[in-house]
Amino acid sequence: MRILFIGSRLFNDVAEYASAMGVTTILSESNPDAPNLELADSYHIVPRGMEGPLEIALREDVDAVVPLIGVDGPLRDVAWLKEKLEADYGVPVVASGPEAAEISTDKFKTKEFFSRNRIRTPEYDLIDSPEDVTEMPVVLKQREGQGGSGVMVAATPSDVREYLHAHDHALMEEYIQGREISVEVLRWNDETLPLVAVDKGDTRMDGLHPLRKVKRAPAIIRGFDGMEALAMASEVTELLGAEGNTDVDMIVSEDGKLYAIEVNTRPSGTRYISEAATEINPMHCLVDMAAGNWKPGEIRRKNHYAVEIPIGNPGDLESFMPDGTRWVLHGPRNHMRVTVGANDPELLELVIKKLGDLDVHRRQVI
Repeated sequence: MRILFIGSRLFNDVAEYASAMGVTTILSESNPDAPNLELADSYHIVPRGMEGPLEIALREDVDAVVPLIGVDGPLRDVAWLKEKLEADYGVPVVASGPEAAEISTDKFKTKEFFSRNRIRTPEYDLIDSPEDVTEMPVVLKQREGQGGSGVMVAATPSDVREYLHAHDHALMEEYIQGREISVEVLRWNDETLPLVAVDKGDTRMDGLHPLRKVKRAPAIIRGFDGMEALAMASEVTELLGAEGNTDVDMIVSEDGKLYAIEVNTRPSGTRYISEAATEINPMHCLVDMAAGNWKPGEIRRKNHYAVEIPIGNPGDLESFMPDGTRWVLHGPRNHMRVTVGANDPELLELVIKKLGDLDVHRRQVI
């Protein structure tokens, strides 16, 4: 079995597993200084875009392609590659096709998709003038972007003017006070497997970046039904026709209503906490899909507790982890996070307290 993986930044998440499965791993990457190149059986440096990976896939006679792209920008090009390889050469590409990519990478089209399919979503509109905003607070965002970039919760007319001065126009969305929820959904060959509802914390007026939030799984919130979130995420993914790994962002309001917010048709930033809570590794599942070994009916979702904590550059964490916990450190330098899993949620609260005390001490020393 020969699989082409596109993008090296996330390749460390699958390299060992793929090799253990007997897969010959071929990697394409546009940055010659990118990490993890040496983990592949062979790698190729290509220009940005999908023409290079297409040529490699054909030259290397690969059996499947797995794009490992964690950002939105290239997803439409990936969809083009999928359409080309699957239609013309019968080579499966574990990613979403053109329609799903077009909708998921444009927040306004995503909102239209929700409305068209009668999926509850906050009220929205496109605006280009402060006079278009009659009630506040509202969420202002750009049609394209991720990770909180270009997003503002506008509480005053001056906030709206400031935002439109910087951006000219905006997608305006009703502000919902509540908790942010995220669900990863795996889908391939018309089979769907939602993983776990992840609690990403309260909605906030200050627009705190997701990387700085503590996440918990499963989401345990008064008045919230985690199965409803899994059902909504599955419905969104199936209606969209997404394949591979899809992340559906939602908000549960203070009165218990669940709203769909965004969809990301790519490997999710919650993959570590999803695995810690369920023992299902989303990235390994992508390899299984490519190899024809993905059997969601045989996968048993475990019920653990997990937290993901932002810690910057932590140093040695071993002494902070009580017996009975499992943990992994991940993320880029200066923005690292630790994901901890356990069968006892009280152990996780102890970890949060210990690492919180460490952070306070560091700031006092600095």
